[in-house]
Amino acid sequence: MRGIVARVRRSPAGVLTATFSLDADLGCLRIPAPRPPRSVHGLWQHTCFELFVAGGDGEAYHEFNFSPSGEWAAHAFRRYREGGLVADEALAPSIVVRIETGSLELEATVPLDRLSPAHPGGSFRLGLAAVLEAASGTLSYWALRHPPGRPDFHHADGFALRLETPGAAW
Repeated sequence: MRGIVARVRRSPAGVLTATFSLDADLGCLRIPAPRPPRSVHGLWQHTCFELFVAGGDGEAYHEFNFSPSGEWAAHAFRRYREGGLVADEALAPSIVVRIETGSLELEATVPLDRLSPAHPGGSFRLGLAAVLEAASGTLSYWALRHPPGRPDFHHADGFALRLETPGAAW
């Protein structure tokens, strides 16, 4: 694994696009084969990319898992790991995957205007993460910021990117 770059862009219409670019020897990783887009539980047990979206300074947040297979998962939490309700199909992201020699890029588009209680014009705190499964089956955990101790993508300290203005990109 040589590196992971994550970029986010928020449109004035309330759409968030997260792009994860993985620079690695893909032969050393287990990359899920393409499948029809659908909601699937447990994607984090294999190679996937994750986006956590919290509105403003509140405790509620959404978790999105995006698999290179095209499958996805969305969960709504009232506070830290509480709730975990499977989010409505209306939150289904659009996922585009590009694979070339030595690189994988996954672009996921999420409709922020459908998140509750947040709204498309509000501020958000984001957590960006990846789970990579080695060919041996070993998992490694990558994030924009890890809280102290074991990797925990749900921890509020990991929601390190603030998105204030529609149209902005990081």
